[in-house]
Amino acid sequence: MEEKKIIKPKNQTLLLENREKLVITGVVDVESFNDQMIVAITDLGILIIRGGELHINKLCLESNELIIEGDIYSLEYSDGEIGKSKSFFGKMFK
Repeated sequence: MEEKKIIKPKNQTLLLENREKLVITGVVDVESFNDQMIVAITDLGILIIRGGELHINKLCLESNELIIEGDIYSLEYSDGEIGKSKSFFGKMFK
């Protein structure tokens, strides 16, 4: 008898409080961070958080939770690598 693997759906929650505190679940890792940008690897893709005076208040990879505080300006998902722009032909043949 074959065992069937149960695939758990990937969930993610983003909770933004007054543009000053961000709680994210589904975080696998943090690729890079500084006081203006945090790049997090999540179950649903790369998440880029931009702002001012950003700092990571909590990162727990066991519970897949990330808490960020600071002035949060934008949240952006990306499917590709950060900082690498494609050439003209790379964009054309995407």
